Amino acid sequence: MNPDRNEIASALTEAAQEIHRHRSLDDTLDAIVRAAQQTVPAFEHVGISITHSNGTIETRAGTGQLVWEVDELQYKLAEGPCYDAIRHGGVTVMDDIDEEERWPRYVEEVRRLGLRAQMGLQLYTDDGALGGLNLYSRAPGVDPDAIQLAELFATHAAIALGRARHEHQLNESVSSRQAIGTAVGIIMERYRIPEDRAFQFLVRASSTSNIKLRAIAQEIVDTTAERFLNEGRA
Repeated sequence: MNPDRNEIASALTEAAQEIHRHRSLDDTLDAIVRAAQQTVPAFEHVGISITHSNGTIETRAGTGQLVWEVDELQYKLAEGPCYDAIRHGGVTVMDDIDEEERWPRYVEEVRRLGLRAQMGLQLYTDDGALGGLNLYSRAPGVDPDAIQLAELFATHAAIALGRARHEHQLNESVSSRQAIGTAVGIIMERYRIPEDRAFQFLVRASSTSNIKLRAIAQEIVDTTAERFLNEGRA
């Protein structure tokens, strides 16, 4: 039985409250997939992918192992409903795998996993595409009402994901600056050199080792802290 408008409105309200309640990126991603699984009918599994600045796509949350297996296959082959939705926008639906002709390599591989129907929706805000919401079913057929509901849900999910990702990036930036600043201070003290030379020391080490500047800085901070701790125990 298809949900009526009141049931849809109620489901969306509960889902929105749930996904906006969480603050960290990982908590938000987990909340989105759980709420989508409970809200959008006829799909057993839900996953969420995020896009990185270098163009790669990564699955960050899912309701079952099937999600990771199917998503990894789509990334490897560069085809499939969720891959197309993320790359080209909008909603991409595979109603029945037995009648699907758009992705021959993907269909041949994923059929072995028991997947029959699938829907992918791009998650985006005014700042651009964030990733995709991916829904999977072991039964054929996608109800038009489910598509409409998933689109409405994806709007809420994109807002929550955009906010959480922005906060995560800000926190990462603050942590990075703190680690670099502390490492510069350690190098200044250790080698008796001015601040600009200490910073260039870090930059040179990062470039030579092909390791991110923050990682080099954090290693110096951690190693120094561990040394002081060991000396305190001696």
